[in-house]
Amino acid sequence: MSKVKIGVIREEKNPPDSRVPLPPKQCRKLLDLYGDALSIVVEPSPNRCFSDEEYMALDIPLQEDLSDCDILMGVKEVPKPKLIPNKKYLFFSHTIKKQPYNRTLLQEIIAQNIQLIDYECLRYTHGKRILGFGHFAGIVGAHNGLLVYGKKHRLYDLIPAYQAKDYAELKGIYQHLQLPAMKIVLTGGGRVATGAKEVLDVLGIKEVSATDLLENTYEEAVYSMLDVADLYAHKEGGAFVKKDFYTNPQDYVSTFAPYTKVVDLMMNGIYWDPKAPLFFTKKDMQATDFNIRVIADITCDINGSIPATLRATVIGDPTMGYDPQTMEEVAPYQAHTIDIMSIDNLPNELPRDASTKFGEDLIRDVIPEFFKAESAIIEQASITKAGNLYGKYEYLRDYVSEKV
Repeated sequence: MSKVKIGVIREEKNPPDSRVPLPPKQCRKLLDLYGDALSIVVEPSPNRCFSDEEYMALDIPLQEDLSDCDILMGVKEVPKPKLIPNKKYLFFSHTIKKQPYNRTLLQEIIAQNIQLIDYECLRYTHGKRILGFGHFAGIVGAHNGLLVYGKKHRLYDLIPAYQAKDYAELKGIYQHLQLPAMKIVLTGGGRVATGAKEVLDVLGIKEVSATDLLENTYEEAVYSMLDVADLYAHKEGGAFVKKDFYTNPQDYVSTFAPYTKVVDLMMNGIYWDPKAPLFFTKKDMQATDFNIRVIADITCDINGSIPATLRATVIGDPTMGYDPQTMEEVAPYQAHTIDIMSIDNLPNELPRDASTKFGEDLIRDVIPEFFKAESAIIEQASITKAGNLYGKYEYLRDYVSEKV
């Protein structure tokens, strides 16, 4: 087993993120597990949810210069001037959808002969993702959706998630929350949606079928969870085939229209392919019977499945108002607005909980791969290697070739 040195890098994307890939106790666990085969250092940071002192207390060294590390791990994108050539990096690069704002970052990574291993691309052999902050994105997104709804209708007050010590404190608050009769629709079936569902279940909100949500009246808060088969239909009719939908989403239409007439709060937690149809259009949102007044767009695809998500909101100011008639952003919490929560770094509101869960998965299923002579998991997640795009990511050639 060859010796590996890991450096936990400081988050320097603006605004700074306080999450970490490996909390102090997990660094200690790894060092005890691998002995002399592994060393870990941490770049000092004033912004982490775990302080430098918490690392030092467990004999995890702080080190400003990480150029002697083999593997560098962060969370968000690394600023181009901070990249160290000829290293292995792990972070969320947000490049695999050809995001324009990160084109130059990927170009620089290639130029510096960096092997970029994107957390989003790490998958088990059966294809399921290994890592992600999606579960806590869903938890915080659902909390924020309920917060905005209460504020919009002046019904109750919830503290922002980031003002709580942790998720356990939020659960304690939920025990005293009285919700009005309302209908909630939650889209998705993955980590984000299951995180949001957890909050709804902790609150004791009754889950009902999609049909019942549409047809019945309730004197309590209820919700229905809709996955792709509930949300889309093939243009030519016939049975919904999930595999075909994921392969050819452009061949499908949205079936969400009936829900817009009865739902009070929408929580969007489903992955959206740009080739897939919108749930509804801006014109649809102008209809007098469009009932949804609050949308927690947890996935935050700008101008995506929720066309009124015009931008990402921020943790300290989570809500944007959307005027459906002018189709422009306005101040939220007005009678005529549809209020949208579209924070794109939701897990950062519960960073210690989210980082701990992420680190557990990293230790169990990813770190061991670096001690193998060959790892299919690492290879499949490597967007770049040896100064070029690698493997299946060749489809990004036009993306990295374009000049800005």
